[in-house]
Amino acid sequence: MPAAPTTLAAIDVGTNSFHLVVARVLPDGGFDVLTQEKEMVRLGRGGGDMKELSPDAIDRGVAALARMRRIAAASGAPVRAVATSAVREAANHDVFIRRARDEAGVDVEVISGVEEARLIHLGVLQALPVYDKRVLLCDIGGGSTELLLGQRGVVQAARSFKLGAVRLTDRFLPDGSGDRRAVAACRSFVRSLVWPFHREVVAHGFDVFVASSGTAEAVASMAQAAGGRPAPKTLNGYVVDADAVRHVVDRLVSARTPAQRAAIAGLDPKRVDIILAGALVLEGVIDAFGVDALTISGYALREGVLLDALQRYEGGQLHHLSDLARRSVQRLVDQCDEEPGHSAHVAALAVRLFDETALVHGLDRGCREYLEAGALLANVGLFVSHSQHHLHSYYLIRHSDRLTGLTDSEIEIIAQVARYHRRSGPKDRHPAFAALAPADQHVVRTLAGLLRVAIGLDRGHEAHVADVKTHMVGGELVVEAVASDGADVSLELYAANERSGLLAEVLARAVVVRAAT
Repeated sequence: MPAAPTTLAAIDVGTNSFHLVVARVLPDGGFDVLTQEKEMVRLGRGGGDMKELSPDAIDRGVAALARMRRIAAASGAPVRAVATSAVREAANHDVFIRRARDEAGVDVEVISGVEEARLIHLGVLQALPVYDKRVLLCDIGGGSTELLLGQRGVVQAARSFKLGAVRLTDRFLPDGSGDRRAVAACRSFVRSLVWPFHREVVAHGFDVFVASSGTAEAVASMAQAAGGRPAPKTLNGYVVDADAVRHVVDRLVSARTPAQRAAIAGLDPKRVDIILAGALVLEGVIDAFGVDALTISGYALREGVLLDALQRYEGGQLHHLSDLARRSVQRLVDQCDEEPGHSAHVAALAVRLFDETALVHGLDRGCREYLEAGALLANVGLFVSHSQHHLHSYYLIRHSDRLTGLTDSEIEIIAQVARYHRRSGPKDRHPAFAALAPADQHVVRTLAGLLRVAIGLDRGHEAHVADVKTHMVGGELVVEAVASDGADVSLELYAANERSGLLAEVLARAVVVRAAT
């Protein structure tokens, strides 16, 4: 087994810019940044939903990823890349992901807005001494804004809003002017979207307001310059009071053209065309939640991704289902499953089957975690309707904002394992299954096959089967059901044999379920 890496790289594939950080792994589990890189790619455009990535944007993005991968390779650092709103919302995001893999050699994970907020929070905790404080975090990107309340590493509430600097510029300020009616409309729009988060903020309260991202740093730089103070060596930890932010926004509004804004001290010329929209979002959040001052975090998503990758490494490989992910899976079970005890017992039987048949199916331990999650969540669709509940389970898992600590591809695999726990097996005519890579299709088929047998082994929902063990007899896989004391398992044996077809097909051998002797 290969050793854990001594260096790691993370790439934030953002709507406006791509960020790379390469770091050396420290013995205490932390990291030391070796190099950073940023490219303004402008991957996403559009004032509403970013429904399509343009061909030239994809070209720019793939080229930027290729350059960043080469920088990471120079330090021997494996790369983890995550994509946010522009890729998340684009109907043709699969084109970008495929080209990134094939041409740039980078596997890009699409993450949800809530997962994005969690990872940003993780990065912030490495940059600022706020672990013991209740933090209200705001990160303004090109396509979305993430708000989060957290303390001691625990996320108490998080939301993602379609309020990005690029998105709002395209919608309200497309010509770059500071027309006062357009500014007023943008302000009203921002307030209307963030206001629903007000209830969580009031319920939890906060000790410190932290802002990350290029927009916040640009506003802080302009506020610092306006005060006549020398530029700090780093903006990390820099505190700006709310009135100074409002003063910066007023100056940006008064500068009616991008050329006039470019003359404002402290503003990066590359951000001139989108800074007004971004600053209006920051102002709107400050006003909505009664913020007195903000603290800048120099770390954000890319550092959070880096630390998350560090925490996932175990024995030289990434392990997939963290304690955080387990808790989020359980929250969805608690919310939607009327028989969580049955689901937990099925999950326990399923992972026992996985372990017992490891030499036959050959899947890695990460797949075991997918199976456990899929088994726990298989029946959440009953919350919607018993009819076709396997399809409802897929939808609820796929679109839940509660599943944190998981990548988009991990959620998709878990959702499909739950979707195929009953009725028709995976087929190429099913669009979601057909969209998976062949290796992932094999994982889904194998795990769904194991889950079906496990469900049969608790057909009566009474935990009559306490355990399972397997062995090979000739060309057959024999599954022996260990009965609880005095239990009649005839119903369970019948149901498990009836449901063994998919597993037999995947393993290319007969599967027989019988009572243990």
